[in-house]
Amino acid sequence: MSDRQQPHAIDSRALTGIDGLDYLLDGGLPANRLYLIEGDPGTGKTTLALQFLMEGRKRGETCLYVTLSETLAELAGVASSHGWTLEGLEIFELARPEMRGPDEQYTLYHPSEIELGEMVKAVLDTMDRIRPSRVVLDSLSEMRMLARDPLWHRRQILALKDYFGTRDCTVLMLDHPSSDTDMHLQSIAHGVVLLEQAPFDYGRSRRRVRIVKLRGVGATEGYHDFKIQRGGLVVFPQLLPERRGVRAAGMISSGVDELDRLVGRGPHVGHDDAVHGAGGGRKVDAGCPVRHRKSRRGLRGLPLR
Repeated sequence: MSDRQQPHAIDSRALTGIDGLDYLLDGGLPANRLYLIEGDPGTGKTTLALQFLMEGRKRGETCLYVTLSETLAELAGVASSHGWTLEGLEIFELARPEMRGPDEQYTLYHPSEIELGEMVKAVLDTMDRIRPSRVVLDSLSEMRMLARDPLWHRRQILALKDYFGTRDCTVLMLDHPSSDTDMHLQSIAHGVVLLEQAPFDYGRSRRRVRIVKLRGVGATEGYHDFKIQRGGLVVFPQLLPERRGVRAAGMISSGVDELDRLVGRGPHVGHDDAVHGAGGGRKVDAGCPVRHRKSRRGLRGLPLR
């Protein structure tokens, strides 16, 4: 059976190493898929990517970081600021076009076509040699500039997705939002995570994360705060209303069947209800009937006088 015909495990999850984010993802990223991590510079994309790879390293997986924009020294500096090391991670730094010798001239093809082709080939050769289970591409902005137009850029990303689809690996592509290509890349990726940073006139800026898209998974929607501290990203999921005891049409039992029938099957979930009455009218018993069940007291056990 060829590589392309081999089935891949789609039910397993790749934990990101960030507890709050894994909670929002309902248990982590579905493994062996391609994901887009978007955010402006300084929002924490590189830190998130390193945490993702270090989680794989902890689990004994082979992890590859392909850096297209940052140098190895810069990447090591980010890791050091969090108390991490890059030991055990495969780091591949592509040679920059400006490092070419003066005798290398392009006559038949446009330089960007040659450089983009060489970049993609180098990534694929490294993949074939290392065979990692987790990959980070940092960042797609370099490929976008070499592609010259959105259509060619999209085709290159589709080619990479097709290639990764024949390997058992989970891929994170880092990129900053761009109005002309945003929707193209989001439609290709299996999932999209957006990181934002909102500055204020006074005090620290507010950082938020949002799961824009995650196919086949009921991820938690909306914006959720996070912070970057020594040790990585810490995500704080929004507080959601507890759904225990929810009845039909958004009702919840008061604990008194007769009272539920009077108000239409019980109070509405998420609404405030007031209980009025004179002193000694058992308002506390009406609000907390469960407290008196063992002693057979409350509105059911004692008649009102």
